[in-house]
Order: sequence, then structure tokens, then C-alpha cells
Amino acid sequence: MIVGVLIELTNKKLDRVFDYKVSDDLSQQIKLGIRVEVPFNHRVLEGFVLTIKKASDVDNLKEIIKVVDEDIVLNEELLELGKILQKKTLATLISCYQAMLPKALKAKKKAIVNKKFDVYYRLNSLVESNYNKTQQLLINEFKNQELVSKEKLQKISASSLKTLIKKNILIEELKEHYRLTYDEKSSNIKELTKQQLEVVSQVDLNHCDTYLLYGVTGSGKTEVYIKLIDKVLQENKTAIMLVPEISLTPQMVNRFQEVFGSEIAALHSALSDGEKYDEWRRINRGEVKIVIGARSAIFAPLTNIGIIIIDEEHSDSYKQDHNPRYDAKEIAIIRSKRANCPVIMGSATPSLESFARCSKNVYKLLTLKERINGKKLPEVELIDMNQEVKKGNSYFSENLTTAIDQNLKKGEQTILLLNRRGYASFVTCKNCGYTIKCPQCDITLTYHKSSNVLRCHYCGYATNLPKVCPECKEEAISSLGTGTERIEEELKNKFSHARVLRMDYDTTSKKGMHAKMIQSFKNNEYDILLGTQIVAKGLDFENVTLVGVINADTSLNIPDFRSSETTFSLLSQVAGRSGRSSKSGRVIIQTFNPNHYAILFAKNHDYEGFYKKEMAIRYQLKYSPYYYLCYIKISSKDYNEASKEANKIKRCLEKNLSEDIILGPSPATIFKLNNIYRYGIIIKYKKDKNLYDILNKLIKHYQSNNYITLDIDFNPNHF
Repeated sequence: MIVGVLIELTNKKLDRVFDYKVSDDLSQQIKLGIRVEVPFNHRVLEGFVLTIKKASDVDNLKEIIKVVDEDIVLNEELLELGKILQKKTLATLISCYQAMLPKALKAKKKAIVNKKFDVYYRLNSLVESNYNKTQQLLINEFKNQELVSKEKLQKISASSLKTLIKKNILIEELKEHYRLTYDEKSSNIKELTKQQLEVVSQVDLNHCDTYLLYGVTGSGKTEVYIKLIDKVLQENKTAIMLVPEISLTPQMVNRFQEVFGSEIAALHSALSDGEKYDEWRRINRGEVKIVIGARSAIFAPLTNIGIIIIDEEHSDSYKQDHNPRYDAKEIAIIRSKRANCPVIMGSATPSLESFARCSKNVYKLLTLKERINGKKLPEVELIDMNQEVKKGNSYFSENLTTAIDQNLKKGEQTILLLNRRGYASFVTCKNCGYTIKCPQCDITLTYHKSSNVLRCHYCGYATNLPKVCPECKEEAISSLGTGTERIEEELKNKFSHARVLRMDYDTTSKKGMHAKMIQSFKNNEYDILLGTQIVAKGLDFENVTLVGVINADTSLNIPDFRSSETTFSLLSQVAGRSGRSSKSGRVIIQTFNPNHYAILFAKNHDYEGFYKKEMAIRYQLKYSPYYYLCYIKISSKDYNEASKEANKIKRCLEKNLSEDIILGPSPATIFKLNNIYRYGIIIKYKKDKNLYDILNKLIKHYQSNNYITLDIDFNPNHF
């Protein structure tokens, strides 16, 4: 028997199957999609078996060393999906397969994650013996049960236990247990409103249509998802439910657990490697019916899928920003076609691309125009910070300060959004103007006061805050800009009795902190929740009646054609956290651009108005959704080499893609990152014709170049 093995190395030159012989004693264990250990260039590597055949064109084949798995890791659907993903993203095939799997199952020689076992004992009925008094006590534990856990035998000395095992009177057994456990069902599905039932009735569960559920914040989209999944489960099918943020997963898992109990499994980055391994195996073994998770959960090895749901579909986190650069929404549609099931994408602020597809009848539009409790969306007040600064109010306007104070007196909660972590955006010298930057990246360092450290949020470089300016040697170092850490300090100074909870990357990096913080705020243990954009989406707190946005312009200032859409979406989403129960809600947005259309449309909760305005701008500028985009990043440690090759690639593209628009090369938004210089070229196109052929040729040309790296991203989130 000969097997074709795709080895674990991601080098483009090795992106192919290598033939190996299989010895007779291993041949029975060989299946497509399992991992094997193979010799490769004086090394031992892992790889996936992709082909099985009787003969090979290659002489003197080496033999595989061992079979790693008992069960298939990549089933037939995932094997095929990996090949589709490779063609779409131009990444290596091995990287496409690696993206689908938890660390424990990736084909990587050193990626070892252990299973967890509990120790049990049983009596060997074939052995008769005279027991001493202590041993007889132990034996009595087995009278009414076949297996007894190690914990129940803690009163018995270890030596007595050992003696019985040695005499073969007791037999030790190991039973695997999963690291995560789920409570059983505790409540039924909530009764749906008339508009929710209408939406449910419009979904054909026996056809692979894609639906866009456009529902205002608080309109009950989650309960619609639950009802649809329940209908799917009644037909003995399975479901995938994607959420964009780790912070949303605990709430979604808790709600689904109430309805579906242990039929759910979770897959997201907040889990440990062992937990992901366990959850994946539960799914693969058919022990669960519903998978809830972030982007990579779209690859869950479920069979007989009946529905795929993507909540907050506008979120850019569904697109992976490193190879393979896949979009989970595209993968969902591919899987739905194979399963002949619907995809539901839900959002209060759908992406322009998705909403435009509804107008072309590519997607089917479903709408929830009213909040579930019949209440109006909260009133939104815009504060012109240009005027407030003149009054000496840098961080909190008079109106926001008063509103927070009133909320504290009423015992109601407040959410404050500032989309920037750290204490200060940058540190500069008041004497000479020198700004402290990362030595490896072309970016200013962010100051974190709690640790007195300057940190690069791109490469992780950190250094202590200097007392004197490195340039002019004067003691004139000053921190400028505002981060969540600074706002937290100001809040505690202004409202000394307020219980403030800061939620950003720095405070939630420890395992389980997202869930812990959300639960403690839900339990009214804090008065004010301050955070970055992770507090803006999907969270549901009954006692939150005030939402404040400290600086609405942060995302507007990003050099990106989507910055207005990002701003509108973020403001609309965070505004929707206010007044979700019987209490009325209020929203205060502080901005230096009170007349910007994105901010004005967000104030009026007018998605369709924003959509028309933004689409007109996109049409003029020939951007998505009117054109597809491809971004080519050319990177090198050598500045001149990067510039020279970028211009060479531009000439090649212009020669071969005459109908497309080629922009650049220009320095990337962060030109220098980790001591690597980066240029970018943007291709705008309507039909890909020979685009993929040209790009594949470029990849092949540069795959042996040790000085240049090419990265290709289709429809990127950022340039």
C-alpha cells in the first residue's frame, strides 16, 4: 500500500503530497484524513493522509513510521473544503487544514495535548483471597457497584490499595472525562412575538438559501435563532452558531444551555488547548447537536447540518487576518450548499456588502423592525467636544457627568465606550517634540500606567517609561491621548463611590475573565462598565439605562475606506445596549465631528439612510461592494529590495490585468513592523478572469526568494 502524505511544513515549495510505503502491520489502520508520522529530510514530521493507492511513480520510497490517530481527523467534507479554501485564498493546503483543527490535532510533531482520565477500581471476581480487616473495609465499597472512583477510596491507605492491585484482587481502570461540563436544560423556549414568528415562518429549512436577518438592537434575534435551531433538531439535524467576539460567547452559551442543555459544544479562543481538544472530539463523535463559537467554529466536524447562523454578521472578526485569510461567512455558504441547508446572517447594522446582496436577490431579507418589549430605541444626544474643551472638560462633558451621577443615584448602570486601551495613546517630549516609537515598528508606543510600561500593541515590544527625553535629555516627557486606563482613573476621581469595571484586552487576557466580568456586571456588582469595542456588541443587561461614548471619532480617523461604516456600526451597536428592559434608555455620544454623516445617522438610528449615503460614496470611489478588492503586501527586511520588487510587481499586473484598476505600490498603513518594511498594491476588479493565474505565477516566482515575502488578501478588512 502507498499513501500520499501532506507534511506539516508550510513552505510553498513543499505544498504537495509525498508518497510513502505502508508496512503490512500498519495497513489496517490507514484511512484518508488521519495523521501519520513520516521521515522527511533527516527529520520526523507529521502529516495528513490524502491519497491511498497501490503503486507510485517514485522509486525507493520511505516507510511511514506510525499512525497517530484512531479516528479520522479530516472527514471527507473537510478534506474537500481545504482544497476549495486553498484555491480561494492562495495559501498552502497544509495551512488550510491546520486552520480547521485545534492544536492537539494539527499535523505538528510537537503539538501534544493530553486527554484527562479519572481513576476507577473494580473487583477481580476470578480471584479469591483472605483479606485483612482494612482490606475487607475496602472490598465492602464494591458490594453495590461494579466501579468505584479513586476519590471514594481516600480513607484507605495507599499501601493497602497497592497490595490489592499487586495481588490482582483490584483492577485499575482509567475513564476519560471532558474538561468542560454543561448543565441540563432548565427552561423552555420563550414565546415569540408576532414579528419573530413571521421571520421564522419565512425560512425554508430544506434549501440552501442565505438569509439576512436585519433586526434593530433588542428585537429578539437570539430567540429567533433558538426557535429555528429547535426546529432543525426535531428533524434530527445539527446546527452551527457563530458569534464574533469571545465576550459574547459566555452569554450565548448560557442562553443556549438553558434551552438545549448538554447538546451544545463551544469552540473559541478563550478555551484552553485541552478544552478545545475535548470539545472537538465530542463534536466528531456525534455527541452534540449544536456548536457555538467564534470564526474557526465554522469548520466544526458536524454531519447532517440543518442550519448555520452567523450573529453580528457585520463584524470584521469573521475574516481571518493571517494565512489562510478565509471569511467564515463564505465558508458557511459553501458548507450550506453541500448540506442543502439555510444560512442566517443577523445584524442590527448589516455590512454594506450583505445588504446590497439583498437588493440583488442574492440573499433573502428578513426584518425585525421593533424592539421585543415594544419600547422605542433610546434617545441619542450628540455633544460637541470642541465646545466642551473650551470649558475645560477634556474627557467628560457636563451632560455626561450629570447623567452618570443621576444613574448612580437611581442605582442604574452605565456603559462607557472608549475604543482605545492603555493609559495614553503616545508619549512625547514637551521640550523638543520627540515621540517615543517602537524600535521595531513604525508606530508610537502606548503608555500603561499600572505597570509604568510603554508597549507596542503590534509586536509586543515593551520598555519602561524614561524620566528624561532620549533626544534632548530634558525632563519633559508627557503622555498624550486617552486610553481606558486613563478614563478609569478619571472616573474614580470624579465618582469616588462608583464601582468601576474596566473591560479591555489587558484586563480580560486571563482565562475566564470575559465570562466572570460579564456575570459580575449582570449581578449589579458594578455601577459602570468601561471598555473598548468588546462592550458594544450583543451584551444584554437589564439595568443599563445610560450609554456614553467618550470619543466617537477614534474609528473615523483610521485611513480606511470602511472607517465611516465601522463608526456608524460601532455607535449604533453600543447605543443598543441602553434601555433593553422596561426602563427607558439614554445615549450620550461625545464627538469632535458632530456633523459627520456617520455620526448623525447613528444618532437617528437610521441604517437605511446611512446605507444610501455610503453606497453613493463607494460607487464614486469604485470600492466594495461595487468592486472586488485584492491586496498584495510585499515585505522585506531590506528597504530598497521591498521598494524595487513592489514596483516590478506593479508593472507585471498592469501588463496582464488591463481591465482592472491597480493602485500603488504605497507604504502599508504600518510601514515598518518587526523590522520588516511593507508595501501594498490594491487591485480593484469586477471579474477575476485571469487574476488568479497571474497571482499564482507571482507566488511561484517569489517562493524561492529569501528576501521578499508576498501576502495576498482578497476583500481585506484593512490595508
